[in-house]
Amino acid sequence: MQNQEIIKIIENLKGRKNYEQKKAAKLGFPSLYKYFEYKILKEREAKEPKIEVFEENVEPQNTEKKKKKKCTCC
Repeated sequence: MQNQEIIKIIENLKGRKNYEQKKAAKLGFPSLYKYFEYKILKEREAKEPKIEVFEENVEPQNTEKKKKKKCTCC
């Protein structure tokens, strides 16, 4: 089943269709449809926020306050 969104994009290319076909072939895609399918997938991945998983057993950093030296000679 083909995605209607991709078909509309290809139909609306007009003068840029040859350019996009050459670019898709250069990048190794078998068809213009597959190229746009890949492009849309990458755009959606970029828009989605990435969730990072942090480890729970993280050791706390040194919480002791270091004493500041008041004089510059020591």
